[in-house]
Amino acid sequence: MNEQVSFGYETVDASEKEGRVGAVFSGVARKYDIMNDAMSGGMHRLWKDQFVRRVKPRAGEVILDMAGGTGDIAFRMVKSGADIVVADINQDMLDVGVERAMQRGIGAGSGEGGGESEGSLTWSCQNAEELSYPDKQFDAYTIAFGIRNVTHIDTALAEAHRVLKYGGRFFCLEFSTMTWPGMKEAYDLYSHKLVPQIGKAVAGDEDSYRYLIESIRRFPPMPEFEQMIANAGFARTKVEPILGGLVAIHSGWKI
Repeated sequence: MNEQVSFGYETVDASEKEGRVGAVFSGVARKYDIMNDAMSGGMHRLWKDQFVRRVKPRAGEVILDMAGGTGDIAFRMVKSGADIVVADINQDMLDVGVERAMQRGIGAGSGEGGGESEGSLTWSCQNAEELSYPDKQFDAYTIAFGIRNVTHIDTALAEAHRVLKYGGRFFCLEFSTMTWPGMKEAYDLYSHKLVPQIGKAVAGDEDSYRYLIESIRRFPPMPEFEQMIANAGFARTKVEPILGGLVAIHSGWKI
């Protein structure tokens, strides 16, 4: 019997999910950042700033930013002088990121930064479950709003652990389960009823944004996901809820 996994609220064959998720992100790639602003009231920018402060990228480090497509996290980290490899399974998302990098004057795949104090950006089409990199390659691994779209999350976490050097750090920013009484119900109503309509109005794509909300609901709660990170081999795991768990920063170390 074929393995069954979630695609939003649907249950599909595991072999189908990657293609269906790919179609979602190919469809929204050009409007992705506009939609993030519309859905979060611009707060996603603050969450990403806080995330990068926790990562603490440093000059000379090599960091893998998985599911980094449009470059939002990479652009913040490259200012530190670190060399960032932006990886994504979706080439359409990467194309948007490369275009944005060129507009900012940051070298896209050339190994040239946009200034003397900046590191480099390199872009690579990668599957989080089957990275092409050798063991112990990176100082840090980051993934923001991408882990919930992976077919086998445990496999992706194991790959993250494999490609990190000893002493390397893992950081994940992801939507989670809001625990504040009253706010949870209000957020559920907003996300299920209004977000798909915002997607329809802004991006002309109601179904993709319905999937994105449903995928948040199917994602493991914070304690369960933290345990998955530990099971992948990471030590000193930590979870930092933001806005009562609307989003959370998860971290761990390879030691």
